[in-house]
Amino acid sequence: MSTLVVYFSYDGNTKFIAETVAETISANIMELKINKKYPAEGFQKYFWGGKSVIFGEKPKLINEPVDLNQYDTIIIGTPVWAGSFTPPVKSFISQFKIRGKRIALFASHGGGGAKKCFAKLKKELSGNEFIGEIDFVEPKKNAEENSSKAVSWAKSLTDS
Repeated sequence: MSTLVVYFSYDGNTKFIAETVAETISANIMELKINKKYPAEGFQKYFWGGKSVIFGEKPKLINEPVDLNQYDTIIIGTPVWAGSFTPPVKSFISQFKIRGKRIALFASHGGGGAKKCFAKLKKELSGNEFIGEIDFVEPKKNAEENSSKAVSWAKSLTDS
């Protein structure tokens, strides 16, 4: 059974969890890279992120193509923006038309919106079997605790 961890990370929190999960279960990993740059700080960071979600933007992915047929499990990680998943994840889902896979979801956030984010992801990814979901509040701020949480969760996915 082969697994791919796909994620977008804005300021390293989601990347931290993605790398921990992938290493724990020896999964391949793919960071979504886009052709545009979001503002890095202050009000504009939140404004542009929220605007991108609200307007349903799908930025162009500049990753090397990946053959999802070689994976039966896909773990998708995203920051929570405006109660949803990020536009790069939307681009990935739109580009690959994922069906018939085992899917696990994780999100990082500063204090809310994960349940809505997961509901929206599940709607976009209908036609798949969902095997787990988990969220992390500011993962890098309490790295040791969140790393342990990610390891336990990753291991539980291989049991299902």
